[in-house]
This record gives sequence, C-alpha cells and structure tokens, in this order.
Amino acid sequence: MTNPLTTPMTNPLTSSLTSSPANPAAGPTAGPVTISTLLVANRGEIACRVFRTCRDLGIATVAVYSDADADALHVREADSAVRLPGSAPADTYLRGELIVKAAQAAGADAVHPGYGFLSENADFARAVLDAGLVWIGPPPEAIESMASKTRAKELMGIAPMGLDGVAEGDLPVLVKAAAGGGGRGMRVVRELDALKGELAAARAEAASAFGDGEVFVEPYLEGGRHVEVQIMADAYDTVWALGTRDCTLQRRHQKVIEESPAPGLAPDLVEELHTQAVRAARVTAYRGAGTVEFLVAGDRAHFLEMNTRLQVEHPVTEAVFGIDLVALQIQVAEGARLPEEPPAASGHAVEARLYAEDPAAQWAPQTGTLHRLSVPGVRLDTGYGDGDTIGVHYDPMLAKAIAYAPTRTQALRGLAGALERAVVHGPVTNRELLVRSLRHPEFVEARMDTGFYDRYLTGLAAPAPDPHAPLAAALADAHGRSRFGGFRNLASQPQVKLLRSEPDGVEHEVRYRHTREGLTAEGVRVLSVSGELVVLEVDGVRRQFAVRRYGEDRVYVGNTALTPLPLLPEPVTRQSPGSLLAPMPGTVVRLAEGLAEGARVTAGQPLIWLEAMKMEHRISAPASGTLTALHAAPGRQVEVGALLAVVDVVDAVQEEQSV
Repeated sequence: MTNPLTTPMTNPLTSSLTSSPANPAAGPTAGPVTISTLLVANRGEIACRVFRTCRDLGIATVAVYSDADADALHVREADSAVRLPGSAPADTYLRGELIVKAAQAAGADAVHPGYGFLSENADFARAVLDAGLVWIGPPPEAIESMASKTRAKELMGIAPMGLDGVAEGDLPVLVKAAAGGGGRGMRVVRELDALKGELAAARAEAASAFGDGEVFVEPYLEGGRHVEVQIMADAYDTVWALGTRDCTLQRRHQKVIEESPAPGLAPDLVEELHTQAVRAARVTAYRGAGTVEFLVAGDRAHFLEMNTRLQVEHPVTEAVFGIDLVALQIQVAEGARLPEEPPAASGHAVEARLYAEDPAAQWAPQTGTLHRLSVPGVRLDTGYGDGDTIGVHYDPMLAKAIAYAPTRTQALRGLAGALERAVVHGPVTNRELLVRSLRHPEFVEARMDTGFYDRYLTGLAAPAPDPHAPLAAALADAHGRSRFGGFRNLASQPQVKLLRSEPDGVEHEVRYRHTREGLTAEGVRVLSVSGELVVLEVDGVRRQFAVRRYGEDRVYVGNTALTPLPLLPEPVTRQSPGSLLAPMPGTVVRLAEGLAEGARVTAGQPLIWLEAMKMEHRISAPASGTLTALHAAPGRQVEVGALLAVVDVVDAVQEEQSV
C-alpha cells in the first residue's frame, strides 16, 4: 500500500481551477483569483505546515512574529517576515489590525489564519476581506454563527441548560466557554456546592483567553468518546464529510492522541455523524475546512460544537484520504469547485501530540532549550528546530507525530515504536506517556473513553529512567576529559561520580575502575566505550547506550536526562515550611477573593492562579493556617521556584484546642 505520509498527496481540484466561476469569499476581487503570496496569521507548527503546502503550490510565504519568536522556525522557513512588537499574544498574534497591515506591507494577497489565535474571529476575517485580501477560511457570517457554542446548539435545534437551573440530579455537568476552544474555560462539576466557584473560574479564564467571558452548562456524559467529522465545502453547495476522527484521549480537555477512522463505530452511527456534520455546514453556508465535534455514548451522538477552522489533528484525515487539506483550503478560496464525491478512504492513521510538559506533575508545562528532536519513520509536523528555545508565552506542543498503515493495529504499533526510538533532548516531555498510552490494552482494544487519563495517569506518567544510564554516562565521560565531577579516592579504589536523573530527582552514585583491560564496573561487562557510545553486556545481553552532552550540566543517555552533581554538596537556600513556590514560569492572573497577609486559609483552598503556555494552574494552600506573606499580584511575571506566598501552618491539635 502506498504511504500517503511519504508520497505526494492527490489534488482533486487541479483540473477545475481554470473553469471555476468567481469566488464569493474573496471580497472585492472579481472573477477567479490566483494567490501568489500568502501570509499565515499564526506561529509555530501550523505556520510551518501551511508554508510547506505553499512551497508545493509555488506560492510565496510571509510570516509574522513576536519578539519572543524572532528566531523561531516558522520565521526561518518563510520567504519574508514582519515583526509584531511585543511577546504576549494579546500584543501580537491577537492584534488583527497589525496582521492586516503586515500583509499589506509584505505584498501578500491572501491570509491563512491557522488554528487558535484569530482563526475563528469573524471581525478579523472581515478586516482581511475589507483590505482586499483573500481570506483562507469560511465566510465571516459562518464563523459568527458557530462562534458561540450556545448559538451553535440553537442552530442545530439543541437547547443548552440554564446556569440557574442545575440540580443535584443533573450532575455531573460541564461548564464551558461559549467562545474559543482548546480546553480553555472548561470545568467538570461533580458537586453542586462547587458550581458557583467553577463558573467564576471558567468566566475569568474564558475572558482572558478569548476576550469573552460567556459560559454555559451542558450534561457531562461519563464514559463517552470524543468523535469528530472533518468537512470540506466549496461555494457551489458541495460538502464533503471526510470520515471520522476519534480524539478521546485528552488531558485538561485538550487532545493528546487522535486517529482516523474512529474505531468501532456502527455504520448507521457513522452515517448519522456525517449527516449532522453536513447539516451544520449547510445551515451556516459554510466554505472551506471545518470540523463538527460530537460526544458519542453507546449508539448515540451528541452534538458539541463546530470549529470553523483547520484542526490540529487534520493530518490523520489527510493520510487516510490521501489529500492535502491546506491545498484544498487555498484552492477553494481561489474559486475552485470540489468534485461531487471525495476520494475514497483507506487504511488507518494515528497522531500523537508531543508536549513540553510533565504529566507526573499535573501536566506542568516545561521551558528551556530543545537540544535535539528526531522521530524516525513517521510524519513529524513541528514548529521547532534543534537548539530552539521553548518559552512561556505559547502552547507547549513541540510536534505532532503521525503514523499511517493499512490497519489500526499496525498504525498504533508503528507510532509507538517511532516514539520509543525518538530522540527528544531538552525540557521534560510526555513522550513516554504517549508510548504507554498507545500500548495500553484499553486503547489498543478501542475501549477508551474521556476518563482514560483520570484512571491511568499515575502509571502512565511514572518516570522510567534506564537503570544503567548513569553508569553509561559516567563511563563515556571517563573515556575523555572528566567533565562532571569524577573523583578518585586512591589508585586502588573505584572512581565515584554522582548524577541525578530527571525529572524524578533520584540521585545515583556510580562506581567504576580503570584497569589494564580498560574500564570496568560491577554487575556488567564493559564491551566498549567512547565519548558518545557505550556498549555493555547486562545479564548476557549486549546493549548500546548513545550518550550526548549539552554543556557541563546535562547529559542524555538515550532519552534519560541526567544532571552531574558535585561530590561535596553545595549550600542550598531553604524555604520556610508552608512556602508556595511557582511550579513553572508564568504570569499570575488572579488571587482568591480577599486574599491578603493575615488571612486564614484552609488546606486545599485555591489561593493563586498562574497562567503559563496557554494553561491555567491553580496553586492551593498546602495546609490550614495563616497567610504570613504574599508576593504574588495579578499581572506579575514569575520564574519557576519563585516564592509566591507563605502559609504559617496551624498544628491540628493546637487548632482543635483553641476552638
């Protein structure tokens, strides 16, 4: 079978471009249009993805970039680039007027919004069209009609629950932002007493992320699956329903692993999903690429929303149908007509999102230098190159790895194997979690639901450093100049080195000897050693360990990260008991109501909300007591480990006696 990830994708519109009538979405342009220069109003992976198709189509490319992205991969890959002064999204990628000016300054004749940021902003789409540019997306009216999830449900004949009408028997419910997506402004509520607080939290997060604090409540179906349908529509009433995608594995309501087709769905249910998706496109007079999302429980499908843009997970549909969705978007915007029927689907594709985050630490996003990123044998869509910096301002997704095969079993096995062999040196990532998820029996047998990570996260996220990695690192270093603290007690005594594995923080004391035969260590046979490769025989099995050093303070053996430590510990600054430290770099977005020094707090009470890399993190009181120091303030930028507040912990017995 031909692999669509490694061979050119088919283009069903090539023969129809010259004979198509005018494009109604192209604003004041008369007749069919031909795009020569395209600006992507986005950054990172999706900008690079669109540029790749533009190169194939012979279209020149323009990037926009914030100060934080001045050296980013999407800037390096574009033919030209325009600076958006500032670093925060609100000052840069969310400033539609600046992006339109950038397109005009660079001589672009079209704008592709990517996904996120302004991709579902009807006012931005209108501004692009009013400037005489081609908009690579649906008409502003279609965006507007589906921009609010409450209005979208009304269009589909579904009445949302009232905020004041939630009763105990309605639980659990999902509080959801009416605008935007990506899991922002979403909260699952299982106790009625928590509803008021979660509504306030969702409103604040939605207002910060989308400039719209409207929220609504809908039933939360336990044991459901998240299934969606990719649509593609032209200006001539042709709508394609391009199969199904399963996006059930999610963390913080954001997708982690996606696949197409969604496994195990009855043909009648698939037909119903397609029918509803096409209906959503027709009631909005849709044009271009979009996605209609559902929650599937048993044999029933519940409409959730329509995303009026390209989705992150679009590559799995491209692989199964052998098409280029970005090329189709561009050509439909130029006025091309879709064939009546889409290409036939075949095979199975699965995508995993590689995030710079620590799943074992509540998915905390990570920052730092990405020294090396390589995932062999699969399609890799990324916005980062080796040596790039992962900052605090944007989403922590590093890349998407996509595998295609004739069957689901082969696709899952291929992607898991590729990720297992991947080289990811830099911030902590979810790579190991992805490998374990793809091999988990519940996922392999397609029995997963949206509670998958609630049940299995602890085991899936447990660190798994190679037990022989510290020895391999020490031997490789010993082969050349000592770089990280080797110490010989006596000539007859073994060398001793200390290393700490990351991110679990476990310290390892490594002992080895220099002999006439070379380097030796207890419990293993050392077959060969160089600065970059160590070969050991462990329990009769020959194993190779690739070793890479980055500076003096980090060494990798495979994907096991190790920090060299001095044999004599350095003095450390100790924080007072009850100190609340920033778990990541970010921005303080709000404090608990009335929080001030001297306030009484209770164990587990949310005190400070920190936003980092498009995610909001709640910092709670470690124990009951009195707040004796408060260094956090809304808008303050903090580094990881910064002292935010101090709680003077009240001894439980003392508190009981004082009552």
